[in-house]
Amino acid sequence: MQSQQTGVPLVAVPPAGVESNLADLLTARAAERPTATALVEPAGPAGSRRTLSWAALDARVSAVAAGLAGHGLLAGHRLALLGPGSAAWVVGYLAALRAGVVVVPLNPQSTADEVTAVLADAGARVLLSAEPVARPGVTTLPLTDDALDALALDDALVTSPADVESLAVLLYTAGTSGRPKAAMLTHRALLAHVEQVGRLGVLSPDDVVLATLPLFHVFGLNAVLGSWLGSGARLVVTDGYPGDFCALVRDEGVTNLPLAPPTLDRLLADPGLEAGLGRLATVVSGAAPLPEELAEAFHARTGLAVHRGYGLTEAAPGVTATFGGSGTGAGHVGPPLPGVEVRIGDGSEPGEPGEIAVRGANLFSGYWPDGQGGPDPDGWFATGDIGYLDAGELVLVDRARELVIVNGFNVYPAEVEQVIQELPGVEAVAVVGRPDARTGEQVVAFVQGRGLTADRVEDHCGRRLARFKRPALVQVVDTLPRGATGKIRKGELREMTRAEQDQR
Repeated sequence: MQSQQTGVPLVAVPPAGVESNLADLLTARAAERPTATALVEPAGPAGSRRTLSWAALDARVSAVAAGLAGHGLLAGHRLALLGPGSAAWVVGYLAALRAGVVVVPLNPQSTADEVTAVLADAGARVLLSAEPVARPGVTTLPLTDDALDALALDDALVTSPADVESLAVLLYTAGTSGRPKAAMLTHRALLAHVEQVGRLGVLSPDDVVLATLPLFHVFGLNAVLGSWLGSGARLVVTDGYPGDFCALVRDEGVTNLPLAPPTLDRLLADPGLEAGLGRLATVVSGAAPLPEELAEAFHARTGLAVHRGYGLTEAAPGVTATFGGSGTGAGHVGPPLPGVEVRIGDGSEPGEPGEIAVRGANLFSGYWPDGQGGPDPDGWFATGDIGYLDAGELVLVDRARELVIVNGFNVYPAEVEQVIQELPGVEAVAVVGRPDARTGEQVVAFVQGRGLTADRVEDHCGRRLARFKRPALVQVVDTLPRGATGKIRKGELREMTRAEQDQR
């Protein structure tokens, strides 16, 4: 392996018992509990249940890491991962990290243009993909169990950088401008989050965690996968919401269920919910704001509290969590995680709503490729969100940015607006979100122009945008409300959509 900065071979190893790479946690668990089951895939591609012990998983990850090195990947090179949640995805991710390679997780719902843009921006050399994808200048390898078997080589070839500040993951969002934008997460940031959550004592080796959340999303990637590696619990991985969700929870003995609010809504609609609880003891909601009435309805029906927290990609992802907190009610997201500091505004009036700033070892190193937009010289990162502290616990007031969250996925209105503006005749466009019980929020587009129809706008968005980014409603209007400076009043449009929804 070679340094991403100089190309000089790296042979240094960390002191015994000190992790410098997230994949080191896997080796530690393999040493502690070699024969215990680490990973379960209830129904793999062949339709059969698959299990791997900690020792077997560790050996497989090392062999695949060697195979990646055999394909010319050096420390600091970028490898993209594209596919649904699976055992193969987990192995590919950890193998890349062990090889010192920077992982670029991709959303399987992305369009071909979106995938191309991210691969080019990251400078990815290799793409591990569950589906055949051809990209000029990028070596594509299948992300399947059989393909990983074929890729495996002698693990003696693997030597990864023993530097916690080496880059581990580029996690993409579409920036507020609509351009691809990646948070640079080091091994230090990933490991710090794992350690911070570990101090809460939420997971133990006796727990079974169900991973249905997208692994390309920071919640699934590090709050779930990272915490699993840190605790030594068993991980059951499946893609999305299986039709037999409750039976899966019961049959696999799941004790810990991380989910997004839309999944909670689907569970409440499942007549087999109570019978499927089994050993379930902990439910954690993240990736999107949790409506209080949804949490209360789940508690009333099951007797289980729904824990929640506040986090963001740039914090890998944890900032606060309700474990150990006493606050209740709308917007309460608990005290800061151990080792994380939260400041409101300039810190002088923490009880008054202001911008939330965060400081901790779990923070990112800025945005790719030059580190712009990272923490300030004192280590604080201004999130752009609004909240206040109540007896030391964070209460969220508003997402200051115009983010819309659909099924836990971030949709930036500027990106959708730019796509709609490609249509001839569009004079102005405004995209906002509206609440939705199933998906959390929906995208709504207001379009002003000549010769336009809602169908035409929807067809264009269907060709240019991933499904979750497409407007659920398009309204063609004669004019858009504007302020004295000419800026479109999006708050007025949001109120309009919610009022129309309430009248239904």
